[in-house]
Amino acid sequence: MKVAFISLGCAKNLVNTEQMMALCREAGYTVTGEPEGADVAVVNTCGFIDSAKSEAIDTILSIAPLKEQGRLGKLLVAGCLTQRYQDEILEELPEVDGILGTGSYTDIVPAIEAVLEGDTPTYFGDIDHTIEDGKRLVSTPAYTAYLKIAEGCDNRCAYCVIPYLRGRYRSRPMESLLEEARGLAEGGVRELMVIAQDITRYGTDLYGKRRLAELLRELCRMDFHWIRLHYLYPDEIDQELIDVIAEEPKIVKYLDIPIQHLSDKILRAMNRRGNGALISDVISTLREDIPDLVLRTSIIVGFPGEGEEEFEELCRLLPGYHFQRAGVFTFSAEEGAPAAAMPDQVPEDVAKHRMELLVDLQSRVMDQWNEDRLGTVMEVLCEGFDGDMGCWVGRTYADSPDIDGHVYFTAAGQIPAGTFVNVRITGTSDGDLTGEIEE
Repeated sequence: MKVAFISLGCAKNLVNTEQMMALCREAGYTVTGEPEGADVAVVNTCGFIDSAKSEAIDTILSIAPLKEQGRLGKLLVAGCLTQRYQDEILEELPEVDGILGTGSYTDIVPAIEAVLEGDTPTYFGDIDHTIEDGKRLVSTPAYTAYLKIAEGCDNRCAYCVIPYLRGRYRSRPMESLLEEARGLAEGGVRELMVIAQDITRYGTDLYGKRRLAELLRELCRMDFHWIRLHYLYPDEIDQELIDVIAEEPKIVKYLDIPIQHLSDKILRAMNRRGNGALISDVISTLREDIPDLVLRTSIIVGFPGEGEEEFEELCRLLPGYHFQRAGVFTFSAEEGAPAAAMPDQVPEDVAKHRMELLVDLQSRVMDQWNEDRLGTVMEVLCEGFDGDMGCWVGRTYADSPDIDGHVYFTAAGQIPAGTFVNVRITGTSDGDLTGEIEE
């Protein structure tokens, strides 16, 4: 029995896919990433914003012809899209043979058995009580892996539907996390990426206090080379956490802190905790206490009520924070999110224009950071040989996989993927760095 998995969306979703893959392998199935020739294909979807929904639907429709041609047996769809549109999926996509919500990843084997018997399984467990412990079939390169320390979210930002799709915030027990991390380290993982919708809140629900700093201390005792952190909310960053990040050499000095905006009016409308002054204080403290810190952030433009004054305030203040990495997005009016029903919606063309202006403004900061690297020697995690570029490719501590840039470098000999090397930076190219290995 061959089961194919396709994972869409974020890294947190990928971990759920890896859990389903492990359950299928335990059940005796052959797990593959290629739908053609499979008895069942499982698409684990994202349904966060319109573009993610479109990607999920396009993926489903691209696989469906394989069924008609007899090159695929059944098609199951799981994840956020099905959680959000439980009835519509089966009604509007007859190609789909069964669905699972975000509370039913552990039901994947019964769902496969049911669909193969000709039933149409619809598994929707309690999204507030999903089981996050258990085995995974890690699908990332052998040298890098994710450690999801919590599920769900309690922040209730006005633009976001994640709490409705993923449930309340639920920290995983520290003992379970450390056991999983030890297994990853023993399996050869060199770069561990600690993830959750909000890692700074870790432990508050289970232990009544923040315990991220303690967890990181324990992880740093293991045989990882880099430990990378996603995502930290500014109002939950305390001095204990800052000290751990500063003191532990294994924690890369790269933090992903979504601020979303800098206008107090818009931050209040977004239901974000804290204000511009808090963001300024936190960033200043981080910069002061952690040398060579690289910060990534996310910003939404075109939120309801954002006028020219609020946008100009954002443009005026943002360069002063020197975010070396940033993702700029236009507001997406997601049904079910409070912001979708707010007055003073910003026209789409205005929001897109603002995004372009802000991207241009922010790119100057990013380009300057790259220029400042010229002539320096940086540690690079080699990810292999890039045939198109004709050289080796890797990432520095300032580059998280799939969202940031790369370093393209030359070397005389072979460099196995997962090896850390020193590279002298000699140039820049479209946001990436170029260089040569320092022997």
